[in-house]
Amino acid sequence: MSEREAEKHKPVLLKALLEVLQIDPAGAYIDATYGRGGHSAAVLARLGPGGRLFAFDRDAEACSHARKVYGNDPRFSIHHSSFTAVRLLLNQGWRGRLAGIFFDLGLSSPQLDSPQRGFSFSKDGPLDMRMDTSSGMTAAEWINGASKKEITRVLKTYGEERYADRIANAIMGGLPLRTTRQLVYLIASVLGSKNSRVHPATRTFLAIRLYLNRELEALQEALTYVPALLRQGARLAVISFHSLEDRIVKYFIHDHSRMHNQNQAVFHRPSPSLTPSKEERLDNPRCRSARLRWAEKI
Repeated sequence: MSEREAEKHKPVLLKALLEVLQIDPAGAYIDATYGRGGHSAAVLARLGPGGRLFAFDRDAEACSHARKVYGNDPRFSIHHSSFTAVRLLLNQGWRGRLAGIFFDLGLSSPQLDSPQRGFSFSKDGPLDMRMDTSSGMTAAEWINGASKKEITRVLKTYGEERYADRIANAIMGGLPLRTTRQLVYLIASVLGSKNSRVHPATRTFLAIRLYLNRELEALQEALTYVPALLRQGARLAVISFHSLEDRIVKYFIHDHSRMHNQNQAVFHRPSPSLTPSKEERLDNPRCRSARLRWAEKI
């Protein structure tokens, strides 16, 4: 797939990401969240014959797409795993050699658009929500086996849901649940349409997805490997879509910067975060909450 074809998937904050990364044609990079390859395509288009791009994704369909499109490109490799597996490069001779690492957190459009994946509250499908469908517990299995206390905790912690207790009550009264439509119905029975701009199921679906896939924990772990992988002057860039992810990235960069740790700083003073332009938000409504944070290694 060419860069132009990849752009049909509307990779978020693409122009800003490329400006931040300042691609070195001979450099080695990590795309920690391949998705459907929009960002990877743009980076590969700027790499020369000596460049490298290591990509990671938990979704088998994303990996299959990558192999189909880039399988014959010696500069590219895809790894079917969580981005915590970037640690493996430390033992493969890449310590202190990478020119950049970038993350585009959350769901890809194909994951969200497929009812069978169970991520969307606007399409009826099985309650799955697993990033990697080959392993782990589905959302239905977790919900049908969890206590009210546990469901309430997850909705509060991972979704910052104010009405977590009431939603948990409704869920317990509606068991067993098998489909996204059933879950949405129970949430709507409690919340109605309290906020016309945000679907009432948004926070619940987010919370369950983050919890099942350990997304926040994986992000925290993966970031710890970044300083050792980057060379001097290299860039870390992370696109996040909600406050919990953004907070983790913000604190990581600040805690490892000269602003907060003069003696053992890894990054220069943090730069302001970047958000989509009005034009990009109109062209791609799914990007409206995106935020890009980045840092340069000292």
